[in-house]
Amino acid sequence: MLARPHRLTRGSEYKAVVRRGRRCAAPHTVTYVVASGEQRAARFGFIVSRQVGTAVVRNTVRRRLKAICAESLPSVREGSDVVIRALPSAATLDFAVLREEVQQCLARRAA
Repeated sequence: MLARPHRLTRGSEYKAVVRRGRRCAAPHTVTYVVASGEQRAARFGFIVSRQVGTAVVRNTVRRRLKAICAESLPSVREGSDVVIRALPSAATLDFAVLREEVQQCLARRAA
């Protein structure tokens, strides 16, 4: 679980990251990263739309993404803001494949 200091909470923060962030597109997710020079913990946000599935499926995908980001936190540069958008195909994806996909994008953009 990601603690409060590691989460994006406002819509304006999400919008800024998606508009100004460097993009990494993968088959099942799209990752946006903005690196600021601030001395603070990295923050993460997740976008899982209704196209992904029912509420149960969306929450499962979101929980998986949170767990992956919590485990990848030490490798992400301080001051980074990361937004991960789950595509509809993420609903049926195996956890290990999802983890590999997200970690590759984080390594390319947020390391």
